[in-house]
Amino acid sequence: MSEPEDDINKSTEIRHLLRTVKTALELAIVARAPADLINRLGRASGLLDAVSQLPLDGGPAHAMTTGLINDARAAVDTWKRWEKGRTPAA
Repeated sequence: MSEPEDDINKSTEIRHLLRTVKTALELAIVARAPADLINRLGRASGLLDAVSQLPLDGGPAHAMTTGLINDARAAVDTWKRWEKGRTPAA
């Protein structure tokens, strides 16, 4: 796969992940999740939003993308675990 295609795929991945993180953040706020979890989701949301506005073909945005995606996914996973632990089983 060529670099421009990689950038397009990464850009699409960032946009989809941003929507997931924003939704998790909203739900975490409403559920009164711990402040550290809300802050982690908020940080990931803000950074994903900023990076999504920048070119990914080089520079600082490109350099931080992989780590940011991993951090955002981990924050969403932490939210899901926290939420599942609070949801009564049927």
